[in-house]
Amino acid sequence: MEGLTCSRNGCTGTIEDDYCNVCGLAAVKTPLVSQKQSTANTSRSSPITTGTGSSPLTKRSQGSRRTSSTSARSSRKQLGAGLVSVPDLPSTEPEKAIILDPKVPDNKRFCSNCNNQLRREKGFCSKCGQKFSFIATLRPGDLVVGQYEVKGAIAYGGLGWIYLGFDKTLSRYVVLKGLLNTEDASSAAVAVAERQFLAAVKHPNIVGIYNFVNHDSEGFIVMEYVGGKTLREIRKSRGPLPVAEAIAYIHRILSAFAYLHSLGLVYCDFKPDNIMVEGGDVKLIDLGGVRRIDDPDGDIYGTMGYSAPEAGEGPTVVSDLFTVGRTLAVLLTDIRGFNKEHLYKLPSPQEEPLFSQQESLYRFLIKVTAENPDDRFQSADEMADQLLGVLREVVALSTNIPRPSTSNLFGGDMLALTNSGDFEPIKIDYQQLPVPMLDSSDPGFNAVLNASAIADPVKRAVSLEVVTKQVANTSEAWFRLANTLIEINEYSDVEQALTTIEAKDPWDWRIFWYRGRALMAQGKSQEAQLAFDQVYFDLPGEVAPKLALGLAAEQAQNYQLAIKMYDLVSRTDPGYVSAAFGLARCLCAMGDRNAAVAALERIPQTSNLFTRSRVEIARTLINRDRSTPGTQELQAASTAIEALTLEGIDRYRLTQQVLDTALNLLTSRQLQAASDLTILGQPFQEVHLRKGLEKALRDMAHLANGNEKIRLVDEANRVRPRSLF
Repeated sequence: MEGLTCSRNGCTGTIEDDYCNVCGLAAVKTPLVSQKQSTANTSRSSPITTGTGSSPLTKRSQGSRRTSSTSARSSRKQLGAGLVSVPDLPSTEPEKAIILDPKVPDNKRFCSNCNNQLRREKGFCSKCGQKFSFIATLRPGDLVVGQYEVKGAIAYGGLGWIYLGFDKTLSRYVVLKGLLNTEDASSAAVAVAERQFLAAVKHPNIVGIYNFVNHDSEGFIVMEYVGGKTLREIRKSRGPLPVAEAIAYIHRILSAFAYLHSLGLVYCDFKPDNIMVEGGDVKLIDLGGVRRIDDPDGDIYGTMGYSAPEAGEGPTVVSDLFTVGRTLAVLLTDIRGFNKEHLYKLPSPQEEPLFSQQESLYRFLIKVTAENPDDRFQSADEMADQLLGVLREVVALSTNIPRPSTSNLFGGDMLALTNSGDFEPIKIDYQQLPVPMLDSSDPGFNAVLNASAIADPVKRAVSLEVVTKQVANTSEAWFRLANTLIEINEYSDVEQALTTIEAKDPWDWRIFWYRGRALMAQGKSQEAQLAFDQVYFDLPGEVAPKLALGLAAEQAQNYQLAIKMYDLVSRTDPGYVSAAFGLARCLCAMGDRNAAVAALERIPQTSNLFTRSRVEIARTLINRDRSTPGTQELQAASTAIEALTLEGIDRYRLTQQVLDTALNLLTSRQLQAASDLTILGQPFQEVHLRKGLEKALRDMAHLANGNEKIRLVDEANRVRPRSLF
């Protein structure tokens, strides 16, 4: 809120450290209705473009969004899910925070009713007659309700003095929050309202409310003492935080939001000031703005720059999540024009280099702060799942250590399942795309499960069509029908099935997923790329959409984009071996043989395609499409083949390919003979290479039949060394 004009009547000061530099009072939490009106002319409809040059779709004209049926609960048992180590904060001794002389300075005493400057600590306003008192009424040593020993005042703010106390019954420090101006009836009303909300709130990541007590003529809220630092303090002292650390804090606090939302409550006014880091965990503090979602009359509070554009019409779950997204952006970057041109939108990747470097993070922030509430994440759990996926990618890229995880939305890599077992080169195929998991809450779940077990795709399609007619409100039956229709090339029927779902819920990402599959199957690669790009916007933390975008981009010969997507996938989760094979293909097409080999080296030995990857390494080393291999590549290919456990025709074929390449390079004089260099046991000399190639061809002929056998024998006779007899 720095730099904003104080909103108290008649005051000309500006806000510094959340307090006015003239009247000295805490910044007023602005009701969002008036805030929204004051910023009505602010542009927030500019096109959003990512580092890859794409923009998300909005469906504002298609009605209001239904609750997503595919969100899943996220596991948030520890800060950063164990992926991140955050800096330790120095321990804080509670009593060091005590203010020795708790007084409101003369230049910070103003009437809360008319903003008239007040000279005394207690009395009546000379302008409007409002009774006031700025005196800290509790003194060190006071005993409140016979249980809480007052240690002293530690802060003051808009709702009153805050005292450090010690619970003599339970032997723990507590915080007692009272009124700044003990004669201010309106402040007292706010405090009473606050009590009603907080009594039932119990969560490990929300500051605990222990008790409500009266002492003399005052009321106090007794709260948990949290002795850490707010993210605002950490951000102010250190500057923009490391990406993984900032994500860890926000990911963790989302469990508190999920809990509040489950109680029918919204936080309303989240920002870095309201999250405290203590003891390796975070807590949500300052619950003064919390209100019930269905409360039509309650005040709506928020902070300009953090609040959603529609929040003044009534806070919702998604407007709450908007504030969380804006807070994450503030922790990571210095947003110029935060309360002006970037009041509701983010800087572009051209303005903020971090967003260019972190594509998935930027897409996440775009989604959570979308102008249309329906285009955002619809629950804290859904948001947390995707943020955790982004965190895994960030950590994997920064440490060069993969961070795989099981998806709640997709099955695993399909290449191992669709692999025929031969050693032919692996090519682009839409069937390598993971299949979305069945939604168990769908009313047609059991029927779809049974129909999906039918092996014949034509019969399966008939069965699934029956399910769509018999089960009302099923989406899964339509999606699985569309997927089956792709198999039997009924593409017009595929689009009809997807259009049926789109009419009911245009925000379901699976529409774009299956549409992309159908387009890829038809060879419409550019259109498929657009479909998968939207899925990436919707699910920025998932691996599968990046793999799909890579496959479609490669099919469209957009190798730069394909390389970027394949690299993100294989470095985050090497289990998606189709990404490594695709990356190698693209790099090879770009003429980077060594990088292509390095991509294939990422495939883990535990994969059932590990041997296949070694075969591809050998082929890549001798590939002559873009450049001529040298003796080093030939020897490396030889070493790769010799290390394989292949037997029979596959080994003979690889041997033949390497020796044939070596012989051609030698006879065309692109390489010089070398007796001290051996390729698959043959010295790098013409006569020896011919002998080795002849043997490989005859071995292959021995295992062949008919015309193929004859062809191989003829070829062996053609390449054998010439002799005098």
